[in-house]
Amino acid sequence: FILGETCSALLLFISIMTMFMSGVVAIFEYDLKKIIALSTLSQLGMMMFSISLGLYELAFFHLLTHALFKALLFLCAGILIHGAGNTQDIRSFGGLSLNFPLVTVCMNLANLSLCGVPFLAGFYSKDLIVELACQYSWGIFVLLMMFICLSLTVLYSVRLTYLSFVGPYGGGTSISVCESDYSLVGPVVILSFTSLVSGPILSWLNFPAPVLIFLPVFLKWGALFFVGVSLLVMLSLQGVTYSYKWGAVSKFSGLMWFLPWLTGQ
Repeated sequence: FILGETCSALLLFISIMTMFMSGVVAIFEYDLKKIIALSTLSQLGMMMFSISLGLYELAFFHLLTHALFKALLFLCAGILIHGAGNTQDIRSFGGLSLNFPLVTVCMNLANLSLCGVPFLAGFYSKDLIVELACQYSWGIFVLLMMFICLSLTVLYSVRLTYLSFVGPYGGGTSISVCESDYSLVGPVVILSFTSLVSGPILSWLNFPAPVLIFLPVFLKWGALFFVGVSLLVMLSLQGVTYSYKWGAVSKFSGLMWFLPWLTGQ
């Protein structure tokens, strides 16, 4: 029993630090594929966090919903890279919503689902994990780190959307022939539909009985509050460029906290 508790506590710490590290690194990253890969790492940390609390069914439920909207996100990213002259640097994008209207809508749908916006697929699994984690008394540090990691997910998702679709044109080449290819459009539309409806459907299939959660009001609204505040903060900071003071932090984060050096070399 003591060994099991120790393993759960160790997994809890590793999963929270994984979520935090991947969220911070994604904010300073400019490679489109790396940002989405770090997002996947963050959600894997969320699944491990759920397992460390003993919520195995919820971890599997989040795995299913995350697979659907993350497949949509990667597919949209591939279309953008192919249509933007095979570049992955989001600084050379900007204003792509004019050339890729369908991909813009579908990718933003996947991003919002990733952030846990209500009534999209990611909301049904992430919000349930957060609320049940709040119900378990693991201490204020764990809850605070969990909400910070939720905020980081919103921050890098909004930043990716702004630099790719809304921000000023970055100077890269851009062609819109991808959206006329029905072999690409068909899967994107189908996955967008699953990102809308898979949350409640999988919830009804996995949990036929309702989950009873007792929480105070401020914790019940905590996840939505952090998502909303992070959205507003990142939108207000989009016009602010990173100054030279952030150079060391950006380099440290861009090298993934020197973990590749420590583990691979």
